[in-house]
Amino acid sequence: MKANNLVVLSEYNTAMEAELAKTVLGSAGIYAEIENEIMSSLYPTGIIPSKLLVREEDTETAKRLLTQR
Repeated sequence: MKANNLVVLSEYNTAMEAELAKTVLGSAGIYAEIENEIMSSLYPTGIIPSKLLVREEDTETAKRLLTQR
């Protein structure tokens, strides 16, 4: 997946929260990846947030899925 097709859907204070959201999207067939996952784990909560990235065309569907969970 080319990074230029991806947009930030949301930010999380921990990598675990981002991973859970990625799993929800993946189970619905939406490609997602996490940016800053390792850095977020190394530093105290919230200093470097994990960013959940999705394809631009999946943004609305992804938001809807994450608000329903």
